[in-house]
Amino acid sequence: MTSLKGKVALVAGGTRGAGRGIAMELGAAGATVYVTGRTTRNQMSEYGRKETIEETAELVSELGGNGIAVQVDHLIPDQVQSLIERIEKEQGRLDILVNDIWGSENLMEWDIPVWEHSLEKGMRMLRLAIDTHIITSHYALPLLIKNKGGLVAEITDGTEEYNQNRYRLSLFYDLAKSSVIRMAKALAHELEPYDCTAVAVSPGWMRSEIMLEVFGVKEENWKDAAIKEPHFVISETPRYIGRAISAIAKDPDKKRLNGGSYSSGQLAKMYNFHDLDGSQPDAFRYLVEVQEAGKPADVEGYR
Repeated sequence: MTSLKGKVALVAGGTRGAGRGIAMELGAAGATVYVTGRTTRNQMSEYGRKETIEETAELVSELGGNGIAVQVDHLIPDQVQSLIERIEKEQGRLDILVNDIWGSENLMEWDIPVWEHSLEKGMRMLRLAIDTHIITSHYALPLLIKNKGGLVAEITDGTEEYNQNRYRLSLFYDLAKSSVIRMAKALAHELEPYDCTAVAVSPGWMRSEIMLEVFGVKEENWKDAAIKEPHFVISETPRYIGRAISAIAKDPDKKRLNGGSYSSGQLAKMYNFHDLDGSQPDAFRYLVEVQEAGKPADVEGYR
C-alpha cells in the first residue's frame, strides 16, 4: 500500500522508539522520510544509546519508502533552519511533521518532589521536550502550510483525558508531557486557516529498545517480562503508534481530529489497524479499568 507515495515527512527525533516506529510506517506507506536525531554511526549523543538515525533511514527504505538521515540537534535553531532549507530544496514540500524529540529518560528522577529533584536535570528535560518542538515547528511550518492537507503530530505520553487528573511521576515530566498536548491545541488553531491538522498522539506501554532492556527481554520473547511485571501484557510495539500516524496522514478527512489528543489504541479502533501481532492493545483504558483498579493482569477485551 503506497497511499503516501509523493508525500514528504520529517520525523524529528526518529533515532529510536516511537520515532523509529513512525518513520518505518510512513516509509511502508511510500513516503519520503527525513529522520533526524543526534546519534549517528560516527557520533553518539549524551543519551548514550547505540541506535542511529542511519539505521532508521535504512529501515524506512527497506519497507518501500525513501529514508534520509540528517544529524540535527533540535535545540540549535541554525541546524533546524538548515534542515528545512534542505528539505525545501530537495523536495519542494513538507506534508507531515512528527515532533517526537524527547531523549530525557536519563534525566528522570521518578516520584521525587520538585524540591528534591535535580534542578539542572529537570530544566534540561523541559528544554529537550518542549523547546525542541517549538523550534522545529517555527522553521518547518512555513513549508508545511504551502500545501493543503498537512499534518503535525505531537508525540507525548498520555492523552489529555488521562493526564489531566493524574500526577505523571514528577513535576518536570508532568509539565513536559502535558505541554506537548497543549502545543498541539495551539498549533491546531494556527494551522486551521491553511487546511492543515495538528494532533497529540501517545503510545501505550511501548516496547521501545530501552523498555525491552529494562525487562531483560527482546521483542521475540517480550511476554517473558510479564513474570516481573504482569501488566506488561498490554504493551505494544513502536510500529503501533507508527500505524496510527500513518492512518491519520492518509485520511482525507483528518481535519475532524484537529486539536485532539489520542492514544494509539483509540486510533486503532478508529482506523481499524493492528499491531504486528494482529492485536489492538488499548493501554490507557486497561490502565484505568484494570491496573489502577487493582485487578489482576488480564488483557481479555483490551487487545
